[in-house]
Amino acid sequence: MPSRTGDRVVAPAATVEKLAGGFAFTEGPTSDPDGNVFFTDQPNDRILKWSTDGRLSTFLQPAGRANGMYFAPGGDLIACADEKTALWSIALDGRQTLLLDTYGGRALNGPNDVWVRPDGALYFTDPFYPRPWWTYDKMPQDGQHVYFLSADRQQLVRVITDLTKPNGIIGTPDGRSLFVSDIKANRTYRYDIAPDGTLSGKTLVVEQGSDGMTLDEEGHLYLTGDGVMVFDSQGRQIDHIPIPDEKWTANVAFGGQDRRTLFITASTGLYGIRMRVRGANAAK
Repeated sequence: MPSRTGDRVVAPAATVEKLAGGFAFTEGPTSDPDGNVFFTDQPNDRILKWSTDGRLSTFLQPAGRANGMYFAPGGDLIACADEKTALWSIALDGRQTLLLDTYGGRALNGPNDVWVRPDGALYFTDPFYPRPWWTYDKMPQDGQHVYFLSADRQQLVRVITDLTKPNGIIGTPDGRSLFVSDIKANRTYRYDIAPDGTLSGKTLVVEQGSDGMTLDEEGHLYLTGDGVMVFDSQGRQIDHIPIPDEKWTANVAFGGQDRRTLFITASTGLYGIRMRVRGANAAK
């Protein structure tokens, strides 16, 4: 998916708007098929919903201290249930199904971010960030890795083992490319995806890490941390969206009925800005 270069992705004259505040730490924004955006307030153990008509509500509480999330084909919400070191599938009525919580007979470190392929298979990152709500302080696994879970949920495989601390993750809507951030090494890589889930062709995209990430319809990559930074497919930064009132920007996702609003979770607030482009990954 080649990207355009030179054009700003923010809509003309658009500015960042604070949509809601008063949170402890926001994460995991993802859009349902109608454009409603779900996100987490992790320390307060809840998943919230920002509707397309601008209303904020609580979708689920308690919520496993959910972190990264992504809607799967069919409408279930896949959530990294950090408190349970687990991956959950959450139906729209709030019912939770445990997908996994161990690898090789040991607890996962703490699933952090997840992307679901068009066929329902998924990839997730499993770094180690000690949490005050955990009962352990040593890493359960032998490293910090990226995993693949097949669409039938029968096959769990480590697919990336050479990163220092994988964090943000996103794939292209055709299911052929995966982007993964090594936040500690300050690098973001692209991989080719095979149908069986294996990855090849590791390529450095940009010398910058990221907490979360997304893609737009023109192939631009959005990374977070100091606001939102936007890169073309050659790794050139073409835009920057600062969030001056927040110390850290954790994650981003496109939402709204036309998928032209970029939703930004930045510590204590949820922000939005109108964009020239649509998001690449629209739930179906």
